Amino acid sequence: MTIDPQNVGGTSAGFVDRVKNILLTPAAEWDRIDAEPADVNKIYMGYVLPLAALAAICAFIGLSIIGMSVFGTSYRVPIVTGAVMAVMRVIMGLVGVYLLAFITNALAPNFGSQQNMGKAHQLAAYGSTAGFLAGVFAILPALAILGLVGLYSLYLLYVGLPKMMKTPEDKKMVYLIVIIVVAIVVQLVIGAIVGAVQMSMGGVPGMPAVNPY
Repeated sequence: MTIDPQNVGGTSAGFVDRVKNILLTPAAEWDRIDAEPADVNKIYMGYVLPLAALAAICAFIGLSIIGMSVFGTSYRVPIVTGAVMAVMRVIMGLVGVYLLAFITNALAPNFGSQQNMGKAHQLAAYGSTAGFLAGVFAILPALAILGLVGLYSLYLLYVGLPKMMKTPEDKKMVYLIVIIVVAIVVQLVIGAIVGAVQMSMGGVPGMPAVNPY
């Protein structure tokens, strides 16, 4: 499959432009996204997958190539284990975006918002940009704490709700809070599953899966 860099995610914006614009001028970018067709396949294959893969590759390099210090002892995750963990991170990233879209769409009527799964996918995918990019810091385990900048995705979702789901201004904060709570519960379940698999493979305990929220 060939991805047209000028039509990533079914948009008229290129991949880099979309990332830059959603981070720097989210209000204007959400307006552009709202005018675009919600091609779910292109959104996932052309936007979510590259971002999830980038975060996973950085984590692989950080854990299996560079290594980390555990109680003063240098440790590297075995290459094969690290590769499997990276694949799982990508899968969980895709699943996480889908679940975020599903949750957002399912809750919409409770907050005076429209139910539109296509728009919910756009909101979840593009709104998760900061969360995925924060995974780049995993390339140096010592900088992993900087992954907290991924919380900027919460603001992106907040700005995007009234534009994508037509949420009334007086309900978007409560709507977002409920989405976050449900998403956290789902993420904890996913994290527990991934953690159990990592432990069974001899991976590093406590290493989180990619978090797109």
